[in-house]
Amino acid sequence: MRDRVTAVLRRIVETFQSFTPGQKAMSVFAVIALAVGGYFFSTWAAQPTYAPLFSNLAPADASAIVDKLTADAVPYQLTNGGQTIMVPQDNVYGERIKLSGQGLPAQSDTGYALLDKQGVMTSDFMQQVGYQRALEGELNKTIKSISGVQSAAVHLAMPAKDVFADSQQKPTASVLVQTAPSAKLTSVQAQAIVHLVSSSVPGLDASKVTVVGADGKVLSTDDAAGASGAADTRTQQTQAFEQRMSGSLQQMLDQVVGPGHAAVKVTADLDYDQTETKTQKYIADPSTPPLADSKKTEVYNGNGGAGPGVLGPDNIQVPVGAGNPSSGYSSQTETRNNAVGMVTETRKSAPGSVRKLSVAVMLDSATAKGANEAQLQQLVSSAVGLDAGRGDTIALSTLAFDKSAANQNAGALADAKKAEQQAQLYSMIKTGAIVGVIALLLLIAMFSTRRRNKKLDKLLKAEVAQANTDRAALDAANTRAIEADGGVDARLAIAPADSDDGSAAEREARHRELTSLVEQQPEEVAQVLRGWLADRRN
Repeated sequence: MRDRVTAVLRRIVETFQSFTPGQKAMSVFAVIALAVGGYFFSTWAAQPTYAPLFSNLAPADASAIVDKLTADAVPYQLTNGGQTIMVPQDNVYGERIKLSGQGLPAQSDTGYALLDKQGVMTSDFMQQVGYQRALEGELNKTIKSISGVQSAAVHLAMPAKDVFADSQQKPTASVLVQTAPSAKLTSVQAQAIVHLVSSSVPGLDASKVTVVGADGKVLSTDDAAGASGAADTRTQQTQAFEQRMSGSLQQMLDQVVGPGHAAVKVTADLDYDQTETKTQKYIADPSTPPLADSKKTEVYNGNGGAGPGVLGPDNIQVPVGAGNPSSGYSSQTETRNNAVGMVTETRKSAPGSVRKLSVAVMLDSATAKGANEAQLQQLVSSAVGLDAGRGDTIALSTLAFDKSAANQNAGALADAKKAEQQAQLYSMIKTGAIVGVIALLLLIAMFSTRRRNKKLDKLLKAEVAQANTDRAALDAANTRAIEADGGVDARLAIAPADSDDGSAAEREARHRELTSLVEQQPEEVAQVLRGWLADRRN
């Protein structure tokens, strides 16, 4: 085993010694880069995976927990402004149980856990205060779980109930919300907080909940108590409506006159008043039988008896009963109580209806010469739903647009595009030059290697030819000595001799050059020899 390791090391050293200076430098650089990369990778792999131990901690709790972790020699990391403590994942549950046994975090006992500390002798007032504090703490925890909310504070104003009062005061609530530095509380989330708080407190109306951001901006409030808090929301909604209408009109006009040749401005007056309408209708179905039906009939009959006399003209008495026939009386009354139904309808109008719209359209005279303005005006009116009855107006004009800024921007864009193309061309040229230099160096190295191989092959062939010649001369001399009966001693005494001093010097120089090549390029020499052996076998 040791011999194998030594052979591998010797082979590596010989391979490195056969490199050119450039190849040696690149090899050293590659080894250093691999060592540095391996060090950083091993350091990164050796680091433990951190997991949250506690989140949304108060500063006092975070300080106490950090002291305990430092005393226990547990590594930790602070994130989210120090409100979240991270520890290695293997230590999360053990440290959490250990710190909970020591009463940390102490500020977490702000919800219904406060009710566990009340004794038998607690007064009604303390019970009410404790319940209010517990409810505020639970609402704080719930609001903190909303995405983007970093901390929250809920304050409830719950008036005491009086059994002797005719009317009771309604509870109110205020919520202070602090979001993360990169987050922003949307109006939808503010309304969610409002309904969450109002649904958690008995008798609390959603209009009596005020949500305020940490920057002092009112996010949601009662309109009757403070209209300024809802002004920003109304303005944002109005602007969003105007932008949506302007965008749709702009997209339609761009298809008619082309992009950049029309300008649209929509001004909307939205009604945010909440109105409630109650309507009562009384209906009766003739096919329904009446609830009560009564009839009353009266009939009287008479024979016409004598009555008192009446003085006539000249005191002449008229006969009594003359001309007075028998009389009669008949009367009928009918009472019917029909079933009458009543329909009560209550309608609440949602805020945000359009009270008035004003649309202004300006077309470029250079491209709108053939456009029918009346037709375009009708299209725009239909697109936005203009109603002349509520006072909506539209104005469409054809004017010459100022294109100096557009031309300047187009020129700057063209210059930037040209500069980008030139930069890409220079980058391609630079890359091509680098690739060409590398290819040239590879070609030079290949030709140099081929030339050295040819030279080495030539030297080896000359050396082998000389060795064959010397061996043939030695064999001939030995043969002659044996034939002359010189014996073995005479044969051994014969040594080959150079023909002259010049050939000996040439052979010595060739031998030194071959030795130098073998020392510098052992792999190439071995490769040439293996090639010869293969040719001889073939």
